[in-house]
Amino acid sequence: MSIFRRLPRIRRSSDRPLGRRALTALLASAVIVVIPLGSAGVGATAGTVAHASGSAIEGQHSGMTSTAIAAAAPREAGIDSRAPELTTADAEAWLDGLLPSMLQREGITGAVVSVVSHGEVVTQQGYGSSEAGTSTTEPRPVDADTTLFRIGSVSKLVTATAVMQLVDQGRVDLDEPVQNYVDIEVPNRFDRPITLRHLLSHTAGLEDEIGGLITGDANGRPTLREALASEPPEQIFEPGTTPAYSNYSNGLAAYVVEQVTGQDFEAYATENILEPAGMATATYAQPLSAEQQRDMSRGYDFRGSEEVPFEVVTPSPAGAISATATDMSRFMLAQLGHSPVLSPGMLELMHEPALGADTLGGLAEGPRMTLGFFERDRNGHRILSHAGDLTAFHAQLEIFPADDAGIFISLNSTGVNGDATTAIRDAVTTGFADRYFPDTRPAPAPIDTAAAHAETLAGTYEFSRRGESTFIRLFFILSSAEVVPQPDGSLTVSAIVDAAGQPLTFVEVEPWVWQERDGQRRIAADVVGGEVRAISFDPAFTLQPMSSDRAAVPLIAAFTLVVLAIALVSWPVGAGIRRYARRPSTSRALVRRLRLAVHVALLALVAAVPLWMMVAEALLTDSGSPGPVVIRGAQVLTAVAALGVVPSAWLVVETVRSRDPRRASWWLLLVGRVIVTLAFLGLGYLCLVGGILQPSLSY
Repeated sequence: MSIFRRLPRIRRSSDRPLGRRALTALLASAVIVVIPLGSAGVGATAGTVAHASGSAIEGQHSGMTSTAIAAAAPREAGIDSRAPELTTADAEAWLDGLLPSMLQREGITGAVVSVVSHGEVVTQQGYGSSEAGTSTTEPRPVDADTTLFRIGSVSKLVTATAVMQLVDQGRVDLDEPVQNYVDIEVPNRFDRPITLRHLLSHTAGLEDEIGGLITGDANGRPTLREALASEPPEQIFEPGTTPAYSNYSNGLAAYVVEQVTGQDFEAYATENILEPAGMATATYAQPLSAEQQRDMSRGYDFRGSEEVPFEVVTPSPAGAISATATDMSRFMLAQLGHSPVLSPGMLELMHEPALGADTLGGLAEGPRMTLGFFERDRNGHRILSHAGDLTAFHAQLEIFPADDAGIFISLNSTGVNGDATTAIRDAVTTGFADRYFPDTRPAPAPIDTAAAHAETLAGTYEFSRRGESTFIRLFFILSSAEVVPQPDGSLTVSAIVDAAGQPLTFVEVEPWVWQERDGQRRIAADVVGGEVRAISFDPAFTLQPMSSDRAAVPLIAAFTLVVLAIALVSWPVGAGIRRYARRPSTSRALVRRLRLAVHVALLALVAAVPLWMMVAEALLTDSGSPGPVVIRGAQVLTAVAALGVVPSAWLVVETVRSRDPRRASWWLLLVGRVIVTLAFLGLGYLCLVGGILQPSLSY
């Protein structure tokens, strides 16, 4: 929810926009125009930062390490008869042999796992501690039946279920304009209105918002209506055309439920979904009651770290639920048709792909969203999935509708490595599929158009899940992805990497559809008339060709940062040398004033640094917005710095007027001032293209 993992390396469907470590990236990008120190940070940001989550709030997600890609249309499964039977004894032996060592290695304090099959709970296991011990107390072990874990954006599935109940009752229509159901203004820049189908499939076309998603204080928490009506996101894509993960969309779908039923959403969901499903301890409460707090697992950055305070999610339907493994077993059983929560017809509709080629174009050949779930395929088995990531808690739920099985996992720590929770969740969920639903079919062969189509896709791309109308636009621009064709006709996407951080290789197996070599992840491209419109690499995340003015930003940012850093350092150094050599300045008064103005611009740049760092710290720690004074102050100082181009250019003119081409020092002075002027122009370019000075204070 707050700031998550590196967007280009999104491994799962995280709802979190960025990762905690990725906030270093946000700081480097959003502050890149205000930190005149060192160039390494620029290169690292431009080159390696491109989620997520998740994630996601989370999701996925976001996320945002590499996303698990899966085929949209599963092939007919070839089941291996040697697969072990999914029994309690075998599942527990497998989990006991897998999870404890992984939790220990990755620094995870505790975890819960539940497995269901054919209407029954196969196993519910707790691992590690729900509360670390102290010098005077023993650690409190995780109890699968009673210990509450946060599930993050897996909560969104409850919102989708609530909407489907109203569809079943004929009280709402998936394809009716959402504006007809609510009393707030729904963003709408296009002729096609936003519908519930768009909201549940993350195709409403809304930009991403980060600020206020997670806070540590429940006092003064806005109502659902207040959260949605206050500074809604801009609509940047036509509805139904571009998957782009959105927490706001889920909150708006929940608000439709409120408006239609006349009930508070949390009360409706509890009464009509959680309780009928038998999820006796699941709750939206923020904060928890004293009794619930006793059962709540504490959250940690890693084993041995300080506790992460209970996180308050806004809008709550998008990620607020706390639940036990038992609760989640019962939710999976409900989604598999073993409870009266949804009728069989509504379950079937909810689990179908929400949109087709008529609106998604070629993206429909890749992984797609259902009405709430991320569709995946492994070993020819169709999987419906959703991840959830908060600062400390990281969850994943996957059901196999045709196989009547499901698995859920939640972790209460982020771990010592940035991708720890992703690695563990992938190991558990893919390991579950490979163990109990294996497949021995050979991988599909590449087709003849592979090399030509790979060349067509080559280029720089930006993520559809991004902010456009606010000052964090620059971060998303720097978080680009590269599609690189290989000599053998395959291609790599820098946003899709393996556990070691190396880009995966994809081969074309159908026209404009690529599959991971020696793997099962798939991506699809929407190409019309030889022009690439988008590449899908996860049901709610797409890549879009980046315009040339944005693609130039990393290089311009690096140049600007290096030059202005040198200019800043050379000012006191030059003054010191002149003082030491006792050489008084012979510059004219006008030149001295112009130089002073340039120095003021550089000092404004330096003064903006702590303010931008306060903004970054708020995003990093979920401590809430630093306030309009801080953000606006940083923008004003950055604007003053960018205006340094005026005196800098004037100095160039004055240098030319006093020219003395016979002296090498004159040429050095002229070249230096021209370069500094270009750097100030670069700063202005970053402000303009990167949106640093956007008037909106939301983010």
